[in-house]
Amino acid sequence: MTIDRVILAFAGAMILITLLLSQIHSAYWLWFTAFVGANLLQSSFTGFCPLVKILKPLGVKPGPAFD
Repeated sequence: MTIDRVILAFAGAMILITLLLSQIHSAYWLWFTAFVGANLLQSSFTGFCPLVKILKPLGVKPGPAFD
């Protein structure tokens, strides 16, 4: 699995988890959902994603989006 796919899977999982938490715990979890969405949007323009800085040292292969 490449970094690109790990990031998409992680972001999707975080969005689904925080949506669930907003329903069963507190609506404030939607702020985290908004943060994930904003981070995805900015990384599409800048090519920078903080999760890449964590995944590269762990040995995950880079994909075409995050070299």
